[in-house]
Amino acid sequence: MSKRALPTTLCVLALSFYACGPAPASQVGGWWGGTWSCNIDGRSARMKWAAVDDSQTSCNGDTCTTSSGARWAGSFSDNGSRWVRLTNPRSGTQGGVYFNHADGNKWYLAKPVSNKSAGWTTWNGQRYPLSCWR
Repeated sequence: MSKRALPTTLCVLALSFYACGPAPASQVGGWWGGTWSCNIDGRSARMKWAAVDDSQTSCNGDTCTTSSGARWAGSFSDNGSRWVRLTNPRSGTQGGVYFNHADGNKWYLAKPVSNKSAGWTTWNGQRYPLSCWR
């Protein structure tokens, strides 16, 4: 590669990143986004999932690389209690979503039918019913 080709290539690469810009957080996929009313083992509850920016920058000496991205940030309020984090949402093979409660327990909601979803939570190794709608 000639001495002139490398700076030109880097310049084109830099301009393409600038022109494209970061992907908006609204482009993250998943049906679970938004606010839900829920019932957890007979108690009323609320659940929220919002797409948030998840851009990452890493540097090696004077060279830095930024990647754009988005992820889901979730929270849950059981019977009017304080909001706690929901993490690690991932799609199941049947279209449902698995995720973790702030205490580390695994939860699941099936893909909704007519804006209603049924699934389960876990606590001390036991499963409890969870249903959500909007």
